[in-house]
Amino acid sequence: MQAVQAIPLGPGFAAEIRGVGLADVAASDAAYAAVRAAFDEHSVLLFRGQPVTNELQAAFSQRFGTLETAKAASLGEGTPFSILTNIDRDTGALVPPDHKEALRAKANQLWHTDSCFKVPPALASVLSARTIPPTGGETEFASQRLAWERLPEARCKRLENAYAWHDYAHSRGKIAPHLASERERSSLPPVRWRMRWRNPANGRDSLYIASHTCGIDGMPADEALALIAELIDFITKPEHTYVHVWQTGDVIMWDNRATLHRGRPWTNDKPRHMVRTTITAGAADGLAQMWPPQAAA
Repeated sequence: MQAVQAIPLGPGFAAEIRGVGLADVAASDAAYAAVRAAFDEHSVLLFRGQPVTNELQAAFSQRFGTLETAKAASLGEGTPFSILTNIDRDTGALVPPDHKEALRAKANQLWHTDSCFKVPPALASVLSARTIPPTGGETEFASQRLAWERLPEARCKRLENAYAWHDYAHSRGKIAPHLASERERSSLPPVRWRMRWRNPANGRDSLYIASHTCGIDGMPADEALALIAELIDFITKPEHTYVHVWQTGDVIMWDNRATLHRGRPWTNDKPRHMVRTTITAGAADGLAQMWPPQAAA
């Protein structure tokens, strides 16, 4: 195995991995260990020039844990693959701007972390570029871990044992009132997680909020929403973000415990097709600390 290099990309986080690819990690314990260490250190990892297929992406992702199945009423439902596309799977034509998949793409332009509205939530996501537009459609990342380190100590003390509610329908309602279907609402009721996630590999803390976050225990609703918006603005100041311009063969893996991300718009007359696998968080990833006290008893 070649020496694994992590080339910095963003302002204190994100790195391009050189020396190994997805197939190496899928096949080699040594390659996996090196990439897992880089993941815990850098939070966002880029692999360039990958001959990616669904099978390879799944094999790589499974090295890090159990794969989620795509949620109800989504493209890829019941499989490990979430399909993010503006291409109609029946006709091959581009969907119109009011189509559900176009509205979902718009919702994904809100700052979020994947699957914080699920039980259990996600450790990581792996996203591969299958068809990309010539311009636009970038993905932007921000570090919730570095934001925690920038917070005043008094605010960290206030937030470290606070619990927030996360609701898929809440974020979708910001785009269109009925974007979350009744089946999605019933299968994804609001869930509560601690607002600080400590990585057991290095002891570093992160905020844990997103556009899905709809309330904070013990706080009036309007005050909670104002604080969530203030914190997201604080996390995502432009000087603290990394914007990834996709190339064919790019695969990015990110830590949902420690980052926010969002898609950026592109001209809707150009196709875009991405495939995401999502890895469920477990005990080794620090999940036990995130449950509300009564749920952990």
